Amino acid sequence: MEEEGEPVVNISDVEQFHQESPSENGVMLVVNHSNIQPPFSVVLATLLYCAEFVCAAVLCNMYHKSDDDTWMGLTITFMLVPAVLTQLALTFIHRDLGRDRPLVLFLHLLLLGPLIRCFEALMVYFKAGKKEEPYVTISRKIKLKKDQGTPMEWEIGHSERKLATHRNAFKRTAVIQAFLGSTPQLTLQLYATIQEKYLLPVRMTLMIICLISVTYGALVCSVLAINIRYDDYKVRLRPAAYLCMILWRVLEIATRVTSLVLFSTALTYWVIPVGLGNLLFFFLLPWVEFWARRASLPDNVEKNFSKLGTTVVLSLVTFLYACINIFCWSAVQLDLGHRDLIEKKQRWGRLAAYYGGRFLENGALITLWYFHKSDFYEYVCAPLLVAQLLICYSLAVLFMLLFYQFCHPCRRLFRHNVHDCLACVCCCICCRRGGGREGQGQPNSYSTTATMVLVPLEPPELQPPDLTSQLVERETAIIEDIMEAA
Repeated sequence: MEEEGEPVVNISDVEQFHQESPSENGVMLVVNHSNIQPPFSVVLATLLYCAEFVCAAVLCNMYHKSDDDTWMGLTITFMLVPAVLTQLALTFIHRDLGRDRPLVLFLHLLLLGPLIRCFEALMVYFKAGKKEEPYVTISRKIKLKKDQGTPMEWEIGHSERKLATHRNAFKRTAVIQAFLGSTPQLTLQLYATIQEKYLLPVRMTLMIICLISVTYGALVCSVLAINIRYDDYKVRLRPAAYLCMILWRVLEIATRVTSLVLFSTALTYWVIPVGLGNLLFFFLLPWVEFWARRASLPDNVEKNFSKLGTTVVLSLVTFLYACINIFCWSAVQLDLGHRDLIEKKQRWGRLAAYYGGRFLENGALITLWYFHKSDFYEYVCAPLLVAQLLICYSLAVLFMLLFYQFCHPCRRLFRHNVHDCLACVCCCICCRRGGGREGQGQPNSYSTTATMVLVPLEPPELQPPDLTSQLVERETAIIEDIMEAA
């Protein structure tokens, strides 16, 4: 594994290798440095940050000219809060407070931190490979190929290490920007559009940018969950996996935001307890599990932090986790007592409970909107809209199942996959139906068949023949024949 204190290098960014040689212990050693991939994730996160900030600023100016103080104030809030948190996250991850970098800190104060960080990442990328540099650490991963794992080692140079730090930092900030800024902004602007009954081009542009940002943040959550849960393996996602995840996340987030907005237009004040209930539930859930396990706080969050500082950081992480789960599945479960803060076991039961509960909640919100909708929707086919929203969320669940069953990069490591879970559910249903039929005396019930399919029965042991009993039976038969003849 990586040396302590070194950043985790995402091996999926390593594309081609110049020389590989097997060592004596069976580990494939990569001798030369690999071709470094461009920092596309850094550039994309920076572009989304700048586009959303500029578009929100232009929209605030329009709200100011039209004296819409309420929309202007909320838009500024959802624009500045994630921007400030992004600056703090970048400063914390790069540890710039203890270094002499006044220009970088000044640009962070001007909310231009992502721009200078993106520029630094591009400079590192273009300078990489021009001169030979010694490696600073060795990364060990297991490469999965045809159900077999091959241990491999990579030499990580200075340039790769710096780019890995930038990528990891921008992945975290993309999640912060998406779920603390883009999702509230998208919800607000959609609600304002319905209330004002007209669509501004700038507002439409901002909503599209926010939807892209939220989708990208959800993709980052899924990929980070896979990288953390399968840290010992080389993870590479194929284009089909990305396509499944994009469709899954777009449909899930769009349906959720639309359901909340429609419900808020009909029952404005009731949306506050719904949102606060979701937030408190997902915020308190990791802490309740932490107290139930009687675990202790991890010591590796930051060396200089006290118990109070560690608690504050964990509370902020839990708050972000709760905000993610309000709008979509976070793909991870927090374990506040673990050193990685992430539970590495795949919990299919919690995944099923989340999507089942969210489907029922969205259905309830849409149903309440249907019975309390205003006259604005008199030209809208309300039953068709309800059916479309429910179908879209069902399609999101379908693409999620397809991803875990066919496109997950580590699906060969699952003890139980989606097919097993669905088969278990079908067997439970068949057992309940078969139990009633068995009570009526009908043979060959479905429960027996399902049990025979899922639980292979052990073959009965072969007993040796009892020769004594066979001889006694034969003599008895002969004596009976003689008595009958007499």
